[in-house]
Amino acid sequence: MSTPPNSEEFYDKLKEQLYDTDVWPAEYLYKFIVLSNKEKIEKIETIFDGLGAVIKTKESKNGKYTSVSIDVFMEKPEAVIEKYKEVSSKVEGVISL
Repeated sequence: MSTPPNSEEFYDKLKEQLYDTDVWPAEYLYKFIVLSNKEKIEKIETIFDGLGAVIKTKESKNGKYTSVSIDVFMEKPEAVIEKYKEVSSKVEGVISL
């Protein structure tokens, strides 16, 4: 998934796919790419604070971008989507995979 458009149609389809592919509650792996900027990475990490998330970061070969992988237990697909929306609204230029 690339940067999701801010349309409810997109999120409705994602929610349907999540219900079809997992039994909820379930572990979910988020992947984001941002410019290698400490502030942006910290904003993403802060959004998942208190959820018991395992967060891993890895800089690209040239150091321009950083991938942020977040493995976290989510209660339902709606909660997964809310986190995607929160990240995209708070972190400029983030790419969701």
